[in-house]
Amino acid sequence: MFKTYNKTIDLGDGRSITLETGKLARQADGAVELTMGKTKLLATVVSAKEGKEDADFMPLSVEYREKFASIGRIPGGFLKREARPGDNEILISRLVDRALRPLFPEDYHAETFVTIDLISADKEIIPDALACLAASAAICVSDIPFGGPVSEVRVARIDGEFKINPTFTENENSDIDILVGATEENVMMVEGEMNEVSEGEMLEAIKFAHEAIKVQCRAQAELIEMTGKGAKREYSHEVSDEELRKKIHEETYEKCYQAAKSVISKQERSEAFDRIKEEFIESLPSGEEEDEVNQMLVDRYFHETQKEAVRNMILDEGVRLDGRKPDEIRSIECEIDYLPAAHGSALFTRGETQSLTTVTLGTKLDEKMVDEVLRKGKDKFVLHYNFPPYSTGDARPIRGLSRREVGHGNLAHRALKRMVPVESDNPYAIRVVSDILESNGSSSMATVCAGSLALMDAGVTMKKAVSGIAMGLITDKESGNYAVLSDILGDEDHLGDMDFKVAGTRDGITATQMDIKVEGLSYEVMENALNQAKEGRLYILDKMDTIIKSSRSDLKPHVPRIEQIKIPKDMIGSIIGPGGKIIQDIQARTGATIVVEEAENMGTVDVFAENKECIDEAMKMIKNIVASPETGEVYSGKVKSVVSFGAFVEILPGKEGLLHISEITWERLNKVEDILKEGDEVEVKLIDVDEKSGKLKLSRKVLLPRPQAQKRKD
Repeated sequence: MFKTYNKTIDLGDGRSITLETGKLARQADGAVELTMGKTKLLATVVSAKEGKEDADFMPLSVEYREKFASIGRIPGGFLKREARPGDNEILISRLVDRALRPLFPEDYHAETFVTIDLISADKEIIPDALACLAASAAICVSDIPFGGPVSEVRVARIDGEFKINPTFTENENSDIDILVGATEENVMMVEGEMNEVSEGEMLEAIKFAHEAIKVQCRAQAELIEMTGKGAKREYSHEVSDEELRKKIHEETYEKCYQAAKSVISKQERSEAFDRIKEEFIESLPSGEEEDEVNQMLVDRYFHETQKEAVRNMILDEGVRLDGRKPDEIRSIECEIDYLPAAHGSALFTRGETQSLTTVTLGTKLDEKMVDEVLRKGKDKFVLHYNFPPYSTGDARPIRGLSRREVGHGNLAHRALKRMVPVESDNPYAIRVVSDILESNGSSSMATVCAGSLALMDAGVTMKKAVSGIAMGLITDKESGNYAVLSDILGDEDHLGDMDFKVAGTRDGITATQMDIKVEGLSYEVMENALNQAKEGRLYILDKMDTIIKSSRSDLKPHVPRIEQIKIPKDMIGSIIGPGGKIIQDIQARTGATIVVEEAENMGTVDVFAENKECIDEAMKMIKNIVASPETGEVYSGKVKSVVSFGAFVEILPGKEGLLHISEITWERLNKVEDILKEGDEVEVKLIDVDEKSGKLKLSRKVLLPRPQAQKRKD
């Protein structure tokens, strides 16, 4: 019934990846099932037969989804079904999209949908690096025009050795963790985090990854041959008018060149280019400017002319849109403690890009809950990035969180997280929020800089300050001339050939993200970009150091404090009490928030409050609960009950001892109630602990003066 085709890729260490087509999802334009161990991904692609109306771009949609059944779990929540994609799924979708999108023909405008489902999961196999391979293979065995094959791999350096697609456990010990996307010829995409590595070490990791990708691309090419799916569909999604293209170039190129050289603000420059286009349209013969097809062609050809003018200006004159030299960084202004009521804050402005970032400290109750298919737990350090429309002067409503905001926030989070104190040195949950107030390129790297400053302003003991910079590239294929641009503008990103973000400390790189839009970028150019990025990164750190060099020695006065105490595991129940009665009572009486957790056969108690008095009182009560009664010690206790032969006195929370009637006073006592009643406070001494039962024996009389008659009798 099924005519299947299989291709196996040997990873060289006993592991393999198998690609199979022809069995699942046969009505899609292309479908491939990828298998590695117990992990299975199903990638499908469907593309419309006609181009999207009025589209001058590639309407590509990539969706990566993880099925809870793949690991034998039922989703949480009321509905008990998969809901909207989580951050992890969005990030993997973006990784695949960034590798695939540049490889579709520029004139292909049919809506195309790539879907990758995780249908079986191995707890140790990280699926994100396999998603692009599966998606590329699905497109390759379809009739959709595509410049692939392409693939992605994760490369990690563990104990000094590089490894392709490590397991979750292995990757925990890596000091380099990057995903690389590439064709057999060219690197297309890089993203990952590192533990302050050098530029040379990062390049070495990229090269190592590329060699593994070449094998995977050749395997896809062989699968195409096996299936006989090499032929691609014919399409015609664009009309052209060479005379109009030539006319626009002749009449607007020089004007665009001069507008590019004018060294004006982003908004003014945009308005200048718009005026040039409007003047050209007005110069057209009467009635022709109203032709919709011509309007679309005018937009397309004018954009080509504008792009050419800007690129030539940079290559020929070494001058950029805002008048800077290629390696020059925009003016920088930094402020800390900008928001006096926040726990920590910073305002970082670089040219026309501005981030207002806050830091908030919380308890374990504020930690982010993670409930993904392959990962459950908590995140103690989170970073959120917001990009409101007003930051670019756009008149549109805010419609919820975008994928771009998730991706930019993740990059900044990766850049900072290895410099944030580890669990044992930091009892706080930390939330960093970057609000982009103004944007003209490199807002994610502004978030890194502002985040580092705000964390130090909050008193979080950062290991080192972190800065970030976005690098661009303009190339001329014919002459081989190129210019590497530091701290790129939005237009330079849009019209350029590379967006290479690098973040790190003075001692090395902590995170990177690279997207390349041209073929044939050499490692020499990449190395030059990295070295130029290092110079820029250090320059920015120098500017940041003039504001704050290291973290504040203490938290601000209005920041709630946390104190932590370790207790024996068997004492956790004593602090919580039946139904939480004891811990709730302590919180009610002191106003503190108390969180108790078990880890490594010990209990950890966090006490969180707005002032030290509350914390001290709560800590005193907790220490009394966990304290072990010591013979000979004097305690201030409370009479819990009175019986005929004595009274039971609570000397420590949950610990009662017997105060026998003979130990209450030196005089003969007929009734306990003559001296003690339930609820009385009484000072007693622990005189003995029964070795077998653990019962406590108390005395009050030994703390009282002994009568003279009693002394003489003795």
